[in-house]
Amino acid sequence: MTELLSSDQMRAFEKAAIAQGAVTGLDLMERAGQGVVDTILAHWPALSEGAQQALVLCGPGNNGGDGFVIACLLRDAGWAVRVHLWGDPADLPPDAKVNFDRWSEADKVLPLDPESVFTGPRPALFIDAVFGIGLSRPLPDAVAQVLNVAGMKAWKSSHEIKRVAVDCPSGLDLDTGLIPTDMGAVEKAGSAWLATLNTAHLTVTFHAPKLGHYLALGPTLCGELRVVDIGLHGAAREKHMVGHDPDPQRVRLAEPKFCGRDVTRLWLRSAVGKPNLTGHKFNFGHVAVFAGGVGRGGAGRLAARAALRSGAGLVTVICPPAALIENACQLNAIMLRALKPDQPLSDVADHRVSAFCLGPGMGVSDRTRALVGEVLARRAGDHDLDDPVVVLDADALGSFAHDPQRLFDRTHPRVILTPHEGEFERLFPDLSGAARTKMSKVDAVRRAAARAGCIVLLKGGDTVIADPQGGAAVHAASYGREAPWLATAGAGDVLAGLIAGLAAPFNSASLFCVAELAAYLHVEAARRFGPGLIAEDLPEELPKVFRDLGL
Repeated sequence: MTELLSSDQMRAFEKAAIAQGAVTGLDLMERAGQGVVDTILAHWPALSEGAQQALVLCGPGNNGGDGFVIACLLRDAGWAVRVHLWGDPADLPPDAKVNFDRWSEADKVLPLDPESVFTGPRPALFIDAVFGIGLSRPLPDAVAQVLNVAGMKAWKSSHEIKRVAVDCPSGLDLDTGLIPTDMGAVEKAGSAWLATLNTAHLTVTFHAPKLGHYLALGPTLCGELRVVDIGLHGAAREKHMVGHDPDPQRVRLAEPKFCGRDVTRLWLRSAVGKPNLTGHKFNFGHVAVFAGGVGRGGAGRLAARAALRSGAGLVTVICPPAALIENACQLNAIMLRALKPDQPLSDVADHRVSAFCLGPGMGVSDRTRALVGEVLARRAGDHDLDDPVVVLDADALGSFAHDPQRLFDRTHPRVILTPHEGEFERLFPDLSGAARTKMSKVDAVRRAAARAGCIVLLKGGDTVIADPQGGAAVHAASYGREAPWLATAGAGDVLAGLIAGLAAPFNSASLFCVAELAAYLHVEAARRFGPGLIAEDLPEELPKVFRDLGL
């Protein structure tokens, strides 16, 4: 599955399937437990070679019930298994209690506390089935001490122990990707805090990944993520693949998968204009990129080159007259126009400009604010199919930091804001990282898009894209798609130009779908180039990425 579910959505799908008589809760629990065991043995085949030691930690809910199923299956396979329970067995939900009783017919259940757990023999497999989806409070102290990865040092050769989380590492909020905790203790511990959290080598979840697996700390804590099919169908199935407008009730991953199938070529051909049409350059759009003054044109040039490489028919860099020669020395296929302070924009950008990119290197100033306002006032003319796309990045956003509403009053649905966290905080202080302790990044960006009246793309390792209607997508550079080399000056300018270039053709996909694809291609280009990447390399990698993806 490539849709990311909230805890409430996952529970609703399970309840609906049970209410319809398609499955029982006990069936789902047994399928989940069997799926975890199968996934573990497929992931570490060596564990199939002879009986070994396993430690299964169970909690007071259905996640604990999954743990009892896993323990029974490993015991039946000849493993020596110890089970520890947090809570009173009498308080277990009915299905979990059934599996508790099955285990208890032959083996005892031990209390879940540090002394009981760490005085036992070293396990080969350490399974966390304590708390799954829905936990939004700090772990009980005793549970936190047992699950703390530093506690493994109680056993010799602890590095050999395989840590597996059922649904998620206990303590992770699967709606936000955050750890509900005492922030005073976190500040006191500093960066050492992260090293003492509950982390897994392998996380096995069910039916579909959840938001918290991909947001914030989720990828760091989960290790490798695997999804097990437990037989939920009907309304629980995916609804809208990438390349189509999003469903406001669902959040999707910006990746080329749908219902388990690879849809890379379908996605690219639905979103990229040029392969679908034979025509001349103006059929594929004209992008105007504003650049800064003397010595500040590099960011604009990066954006312009990305726009041209991504398929725009023409790209023009608009700059102050004094910077014309500097830019001319470094650009060939990209056109240049000088714009004087008192000159109307229409002199250098006629109605055939289908996309504007403003912000990179322009400077935070009254002049930048004025140009943003002039561009946002442009609308479709008699010869145009739609309003021009406007990509606002960097200084185009910073110029409105003291009066964001002045910007939001002018934006429209063909506008996209592409802030990083610092710029987002200045535009939406009540939705920023420091303020959203109980709000997911997805919820924050959805609210921001509704307030701004346009699409918002909040950059990061967990990039979130949202539109004013509530449609949302996450592009995650994680779980094998890490791109640390993107942390380099100018990479965001390239992304802004990439969006403008993909959106410029009249037959391109919707701006939301273009933003999803741009985020994906941006990371693919970085991963393809690899170590040593600088921003100039990204546009030059795009043709190779397009070929590799079968465009």
